[in-house]
Amino acid sequence: MTRVASLYLPHLSIERLRRLERPRALPEQQPAPQLPVDDDPSVCSVPRGGGWRPGARWARADAARAAIEEQASTLPLHQQPTMRELGRRSEAADHPFKRPVAAPGSLARSPVPVIHSVPLILAEQVGQRNVITAACPAALALGLTPGMAVTQARALVPDIDIRPADPAADQAVLDSLALHAVRHWTPTAAASGADGLWLDLTGAAHLHGGEERFCRRLVSFCRRFGFTARVAVAGRPGAAHALARFGRQSVTSIPNGSEAQALAPLPPAALRLTPDALTAAARFGLDRIADLLPLPRGPLARRLGIASVRRLDEALGRVPEPIVPVVPEETPVARRRLLEPIGTAEAIEHVIGDLLGDMILTLQERGLGARTLLLILERIDGSEQRIAIGTSRPSRDASHLARLFHLRIEKIDPGDGIETMRLAATRTDPLSATTLAASLAGDDAPADVATLVDQLAGRVGDAALFTAAPVESDVPERAVCRASPLAAPTGWPAWRRPVRLLRRPEPLIGVLALLPDAPPRRFTWRGHVHAVVAGDGPERIHGEWWRRDGELWAVRDYFRVEDDTGARFWLFRRGDGVDASTGDLSWYLHGLFG
Repeated sequence: MTRVASLYLPHLSIERLRRLERPRALPEQQPAPQLPVDDDPSVCSVPRGGGWRPGARWARADAARAAIEEQASTLPLHQQPTMRELGRRSEAADHPFKRPVAAPGSLARSPVPVIHSVPLILAEQVGQRNVITAACPAALALGLTPGMAVTQARALVPDIDIRPADPAADQAVLDSLALHAVRHWTPTAAASGADGLWLDLTGAAHLHGGEERFCRRLVSFCRRFGFTARVAVAGRPGAAHALARFGRQSVTSIPNGSEAQALAPLPPAALRLTPDALTAAARFGLDRIADLLPLPRGPLARRLGIASVRRLDEALGRVPEPIVPVVPEETPVARRRLLEPIGTAEAIEHVIGDLLGDMILTLQERGLGARTLLLILERIDGSEQRIAIGTSRPSRDASHLARLFHLRIEKIDPGDGIETMRLAATRTDPLSATTLAASLAGDDAPADVATLVDQLAGRVGDAALFTAAPVESDVPERAVCRASPLAAPTGWPAWRRPVRLLRRPEPLIGVLALLPDAPPRRFTWRGHVHAVVAGDGPERIHGEWWRRDGELWAVRDYFRVEDDTGARFWLFRRGDGVDASTGDLSWYLHGLFG
């Protein structure tokens, strides 16, 4: 039994703009609820509700308490501390990411809706005039309907808000909603015009708790994203489409076979008739679909057109109306089923070349480039083996991809023979035309190292290739991170840093230095004694106190030194040499120059 749901978004264009403006139209913040004050000494010896911490010494005097209360009252409303933050903390605090629960006996405060006082309409150029394509409920109440000229609307309501329509953005919302429906609700979904969707619930409604519950959840889902929705379920797409747009309830469901009774009171516009057919129906006095049902097919077709009769038959179930479903983007796949099993490296490479040729044609049609290719080898015994390669940039170069597979050919175990080979592009990126030369004057184009990076990654692994990128941090070991080998990081600091930075600073022993600011004259690192002949510093770096408490007073004094053999080191001392709380005056080697 076929069951089709029609989702109708009556104010899609308007509510899409309102949703973008939502952060700029937040309601005024309500004052925080005050906890009751209980100063009964028999219950608790510490007063509550005063807005201060009872444990502080300065808060015990009445004068200090009054001063703190006066100072807190001068702050803006959103900065005033609550009793839960500064008062007695014997109660458990509420979870910061959970919806607040109203206290027993009090009324739950509902969120304040955003009220737009100025009516909004969307206009589009049609011929030589601007016409209204969509209007908000306030504008509709003033008589501003779609199809009306903008000049007439401005004459009726001078202070109206007029904005250009964007059908492409509206269609993008519908497309994303259709893809979400295919992935989560039903395998068959299609757009029903520019303001709704068709969802085939045949065999899928029980997965969501029944049709009624699914429709309620669908309306709530759209409401959470700021869209008004109406849903109708019927046995035919035409009947569901008509009930969703001209019905009186947000959720409508009719059983199969009762389409004629449900559609009878609706106007002929519910059948998606052409404007000429609607004009002819009004001229002949056909105001309801019930007036069309008893008429013979021949006279009705001569008056309204054969297309109108077909629409009526589709809504009643006399003529099938197929739904062209939205198909999500499929992974490009090339397949070769071999006549005889193969097991040699030469034969496997030959088939890989054929698969790459088919894959390149598919990627060219879609304007994509391969980033990850997965080769699936099916053996005679039914087992599979998977070999994957990756590229640093999107590529459609068959020879380059074949070389990457050649590096992995030795990992293939054919077993008793391979009978089927498949190649899938599991990750793709857009790839357009690229420049082959720097200019027409014959200058050579800069060398592309992407192919070299791919070949090196195929030999040593992807994790072995990287480049360094700066991070906003004063601590040296946190100021650098790994990035893609083809990345071009910017924002490097102006101060000098060693070429080689140790993963973790190594301690030094036998350090001879004059406190507090002189570089060391001698130190021992990894069992070797180094005599310093030149030094520069110190460069003082403070700890990042916002990370952990141990770095609140931490200090490092870095020095650049050179020993008698010409080697240059970057070492530091913990502490400033004056205050013991800044460090224990131990020395560490952090990097090497040259």
